[in-house]
Amino acid sequence: MSGTIAETTTTTILAPDVRMPLIGLGTWPLTGEDAAATVNQAINNGYRHIDTAENYANEAAVGEGIRRSGIDRGDLFLTTKFNTQWHSQNGVRDAFGQAVRRLGTDYLDLFLVHWPNPVQGRFVEACEGLQQLVDDGSIRAWGVSNFKPEHLRLVQATGLQVPLNQVQIDPEYGQPGQLAYHRQHGIITAAYSPLGRNGVFLHHPAVTGPARDLGRTPAQIVLRWHVQHGRVAVPKSADYERQRENLDVFSFELTPPQLDAIDALETGAAPRLDSDNYFH
Repeated sequence: MSGTIAETTTTTILAPDVRMPLIGLGTWPLTGEDAAATVNQAINNGYRHIDTAENYANEAAVGEGIRRSGIDRGDLFLTTKFNTQWHSQNGVRDAFGQAVRRLGTDYLDLFLVHWPNPVQGRFVEACEGLQQLVDDGSIRAWGVSNFKPEHLRLVQATGLQVPLNQVQIDPEYGQPGQLAYHRQHGIITAAYSPLGRNGVFLHHPAVTGPARDLGRTPAQIVLRWHVQHGRVAVPKSADYERQRENLDVFSFELTPPQLDAIDALETGAAPRLDSDNYFH
């Protein structure tokens, strides 16, 4: 996806008959009761997209939060990810079985390869296993996370179309080459840590200026920047008011010069973790 989206658009088309909310709740590093309470609160605040992972060690707590909320499972978009020990076609099916057991559901909306682990060399098999899960109705859609273009090319060489790649994107870690590859190949970008880790750019005039002019918080401006570029964003917040603010980014619009100014904050820095050698 490229360009900007209409201000009323709150979802993106991930697959046939599968719409994915553009704003989700990230749950790392919440665990236990903190995770359950945060998920319950977020759903009651209007979130319909929850993002977790095997390695976050909170899937059971996320499932508890979903049950507490009382939401109908069909009204929720649930994403989780699996570790590299499951990188084979049969292994992915085992990973799915364990994930849905921990979450207390019988299907997943989106299941992701968390890291490619190219030295292990089995991430293509993992993607093939995910497609099999889509084909038999166990999951609604599949995707990957932290895949560089060279990893994506190997998957695509098998004839598979990668629907989504979840990667680190924020105004300073803009990864323009990665995003260009996604656009060229019709891959949806999901941004994790969309507000960064230290928040320095939240104090830059490119962000604080529009926040002042539009009566919004700097975080809302950055999240609007993400979704207006067509990206999914999954910020983590356990705070009641910040949850509501993070979700409230569809009633205003940034101008092209404002978008360009935030784009210009990109530093050229590589992601914090190199997916050629980091994995779990």
